[in-house]
Amino acid sequence: MKKLATAVASLSLVFVSACGAANNNAEPAANGANAGTPAATKEAAAATDKAVKLRIYAQYSDDDTKLPYDYAVAELKKEMPNVELELEVQAQDDGQKLKTYAATGNLPDIFQAGTDIINTFKKSGNILELDKYADLYDFKSKMYPSTMNTLISEDGHIYAYPYAGNEFMLLYYNKELFEKNNVKVPTTYDELMTAVKTFTKAGITPLSLFAKEKWPTVALYDVFATRAEPQGILKLQSGQASPSDPAYKQAAEEIYNLVQAGMLPKGATNLNFDQAASLFYEGKAAMFLNGQWEIATSTEKLGDKVGWMYFPGVDAASYEKNKYAFVGGGNPGGYAVNPDTKDPELAAKVAAFISLKYAEFKYTERGNPLVATKVDKPIVKEYPPMMKQLSEDISKITSTTAFDWGLSDAKFKAAIEDATQVLMTGGYSVDDFIKDLSKAVPNAK
Repeated sequence: MKKLATAVASLSLVFVSACGAANNNAEPAANGANAGTPAATKEAAAATDKAVKLRIYAQYSDDDTKLPYDYAVAELKKEMPNVELELEVQAQDDGQKLKTYAATGNLPDIFQAGTDIINTFKKSGNILELDKYADLYDFKSKMYPSTMNTLISEDGHIYAYPYAGNEFMLLYYNKELFEKNNVKVPTTYDELMTAVKTFTKAGITPLSLFAKEKWPTVALYDVFATRAEPQGILKLQSGQASPSDPAYKQAAEEIYNLVQAGMLPKGATNLNFDQAASLFYEGKAAMFLNGQWEIATSTEKLGDKVGWMYFPGVDAASYEKNKYAFVGGGNPGGYAVNPDTKDPELAAKVAAFISLKYAEFKYTERGNPLVATKVDKPIVKEYPPMMKQLSEDISKITSTTAFDWGLSDAKFKAAIEDATQVLMTGGYSVDDFIKDLSKAVPNAK
């Protein structure tokens, strides 16, 4: 990143906000008492000719991440024409590369951070506390009351500007493959086992999972656990339940048996997202587990062949009782700032702007109502059928859990990641799974 040749204390004055010139001085007090003087204005005007480059580390792997990012950057160019973002695509590695950057003093100016990164970096001083910048673009007032949990961390501080609201894990399925192979969309474990055996016999992967990343394996375990215990992994993390309790032991047993029956593709723990998704898009896999952000891409790839199903229950009664016990939820996360960036206020302003525009595009152009901030622009792209189904179900949801990156107990998070990933190999007994996971669960038997 090129260093600025001049002081940047008053640089933010030259960035006229979307609300017009009247808001030019609505900046944090750090701007200084003389920010509005003629001399400061003249100095700021001279600074507008100087290019500012900021490194940004962000997701950019599919249309659901590329298109909103590109839109946000294009809007930034209008708002701050002299700011250039140098994008480094976020690795699909559960944050390991970013943690290495932090350890080596090479953090980008702006980076996407989930709860795990926030909790790790605030301890090491590698993330900027954004409380005094929270009012940039009236960010707080743009939050929905129900999504404030994505802005405020457990300690009451702000570390990232969110764009995603509460999100959910969905089980997608290829309707055509189910129909051609005369397979009933499963509502119970037994029906799921029948589907797995039928597809396996037909040479079709029953369920594609990118288990090289550990968060999908945690989510799959949570899917089965919540059919009997809606609080799922959250109850384990809090120590209110044990991996040996019936709901959790049964979840591990069901996954083990389904893996033995051929539910997952060979070498699932070596498959990244692109490889696992391709199996589903190409009709080589009947089901695919991913978040609701997958709706747009799966619809584009498969059209009306694709749908999502409610998670199968232990039995018919369990299915009906816990039909709206969803896996997923929301946690603090979004665009964060490196505390050692040259101009923290400018980086915070860019991060806030990118987050708002990212959410704006997802809401208006991607047909995604699950955003953290209010959007006052009309929807351009109507919800696809799967998103419409989800939007209609939101009011019916009886409980949520958390995504892996939203787990706050680092020891438990690491243990359940490792244990669930190995469980997907089929070479890890249920007893060993329970034994290893119990070591990280408070008060576990």
